[in-house]
Amino acid sequence: MRYRVIGTDPTTRREVSVLSLGAMRFGTSTDEATSLAILDRYVEAGGTFIDTSNNYAFWANGGQGGESEALLGRWRRSRGVGDEIVIATKLGARPLAPGTSFTDNPEGLSAKVIREQSERSRERLGMDKLGVLYAHIEDPRVPLQDTVEGFADLVAEGAVGLLGVSNHWAWRVERARALAASAGLPGYEVLQYRHSYLRPRTDLPSVFSPDGTPSGVGGDLLTYVREEPGLTLVAYSPLLVGAYTRQDRPLDAEFDHPGTPARLAALREVAEETGATVNQVVLAWLIGGDVQVIPLVGASSVAQLDESLAAVDLDLAPEQRARLDTAR
Repeated sequence: MRYRVIGTDPTTRREVSVLSLGAMRFGTSTDEATSLAILDRYVEAGGTFIDTSNNYAFWANGGQGGESEALLGRWRRSRGVGDEIVIATKLGARPLAPGTSFTDNPEGLSAKVIREQSERSRERLGMDKLGVLYAHIEDPRVPLQDTVEGFADLVAEGAVGLLGVSNHWAWRVERARALAASAGLPGYEVLQYRHSYLRPRTDLPSVFSPDGTPSGVGGDLLTYVREEPGLTLVAYSPLLVGAYTRQDRPLDAEFDHPGTPARLAALREVAEETGATVNQVVLAWLIGGDVQVIPLVGASSVAQLDESLAAVDLDLAPEQRARLDTAR
């Protein structure tokens, strides 16, 4: 395994593995025994960065979520896992009532919600301190200053290490960070967005909020992370839910544009040259780029996880990376 540092403050920054494991379906569509086996294998391979949310997976049973965090808590207790494993969770997108969703009835990002739901997450996870806590989706109903202060209070109290943000407009991220900096408060340092090798169209609405708040990475956000050395991009859905390799998982409409075939061809060429899978080339390309990216992978089996883990040791030649970068 390889590692990199996230965060800038010496008192809160952490070294984590360059491959993060997503636990979204653990405890629901991925049964307990399989979930525990995947977690054990990830840690055995040197993985130290696990991702979840307080609303995972509300859609599986029409509830409000919490199953993933609860399973991780049972795993931590049964294995004696301590803070050597950094667990990141999110709040803000938990439905307020069973049978509803984050698109029509989210809990939001008020200071009250931030405090109460972070406490519930710590209880389910069995942790005194969360490694990373994200604002999951935007909440335009709450003044941004209130959200910034609500998260900062948790860091000051030692309940949270690093702060993160997901699925927000880049300008809102910058505004929140500027508010925090001007008040001498900790701000967002870990950004979690959907990001992969294929480039999506940016003219289609997002499914993550009624107002079309983006879930994917655009050029503005990549430039932002590149120019701000203290930021880390955690890339979720890097393998596009199997669409790179599975005929039964066609690419989404956002990838229906002239640049996609050329990039797919470049991927397949490099995979053949290296003897790696297309998925492994995608992960290696993300890990080794000029922007600090940590791919966040899901797995429904140990074998699937092992394929992703092998990508950590795949070093692309400069010519191969240049070919992937310039494919249009």
